[in-house]
Amino acid sequence: MNAAKLESAHNIDDLAELARHRLPRIVFDFLEGGAEDELTLRENREAFNRWRLMPEILKGNVKRSLEIELFGHRLAAPFLVAPTGLSSIFWPQGDLHMARACASMGLGLCLSTAANAPLEQVAQASDRLRLFQLYTWGGREEWRSLMRRAEQAGYHGLILTADSLIAGNRERDKRNRFAHAVTLSPSTILDGLMHPRWLFSTWLPRGMPRLENIVDRLPAGSSAYELAMYARKQRSEGLCWEDVAWIRGHWRGPLLIKGVMRAEDARIAQRLGADGVVVSNHGGRALDSVPASIQVLPEIVAAVKDSMTVLVDGGFRRGTDMAKALALGADAILLGRAPLYGLACAGEEGVVRAMSLLAAELERTLAQLGCASVRDLNLEHVRPTFAC
Repeated sequence: MNAAKLESAHNIDDLAELARHRLPRIVFDFLEGGAEDELTLRENREAFNRWRLMPEILKGNVKRSLEIELFGHRLAAPFLVAPTGLSSIFWPQGDLHMARACASMGLGLCLSTAANAPLEQVAQASDRLRLFQLYTWGGREEWRSLMRRAEQAGYHGLILTADSLIAGNRERDKRNRFAHAVTLSPSTILDGLMHPRWLFSTWLPRGMPRLENIVDRLPAGSSAYELAMYARKQRSEGLCWEDVAWIRGHWRGPLLIKGVMRAEDARIAQRLGADGVVVSNHGGRALDSVPASIQVLPEIVAAVKDSMTVLVDGGFRRGTDMAKALALGADAILLGRAPLYGLACAGEEGVVRAMSLLAAELERTLAQLGCASVRDLNLEHVRPTFAC
């Protein structure tokens, strides 16, 4: 994509539209879709409209700072790339492009177990805060192996995902016959031919990307499909708090539990020694009909904010969205689809464009709210449009 076209994207929705044009429908639906009726997918966006921002005037602030400190690391803005799998189906070596974009912008990165590049290689691509997201595929020895690799590679924290213990019922993917593999049919072949930039740059040179961080669990040369089926069959549906305690005992750095939607679960995580939680409904891709993340954020913050780091994800598309979450007590935001839209458009440059747009929007929001820093945001800057 030429620079002029990328610069014509003035917000994240513009980038999403550019991604839609570049990607075949089957691939864009994988990126865009959610579980079942996609109620939670829509609710993640709509819930932001139930909060209004309350500006303070005549504050006299000229300089504004988006910087935060997270787990002892200085970040240029209060958002990180969330752990997302199979990113190389959108752009070749997608995980590395994400990492390099974060490094160039001074932002943090969370890498998924389902990444398409070895975690060691991604760690070398970014000198910023790096968190590794653990899917508990297999048993404790397999978990321990991944944790040891992440520690040796220099990841600064571990995110345990607890909100996707079984596969979500993503009906778009079922209709498209997409399940970590692309089923070739006359319609998918035609769709690919109608998107030649993706076909010739991404698909034909490499085919379906593999889950490179679990290749040691199957015979050498195992296909992308075989690795994906292994991961699906090895999900730990019985994951429980005892496992969290075990993981805490085998991971020396910061530990966060992702998928927390209830205050009591956050308290249990705190008692077991977790350093933080990620308020998340898995982007509406796991269980449908659950609340938006920002809807439950205040009660979780009230329960554990004094003793834990609270991150949040789910539907963030604007700087105003992030300002609301930060005012409600979140320490930082994880961004999933937003940087992926940029990646799907133009690789590293697209990710930088997505993050730059959001940073500019957030800084503009700070100025209009009368805040000199994101650390100044608090409950005085938001008002609900619903009865609390």
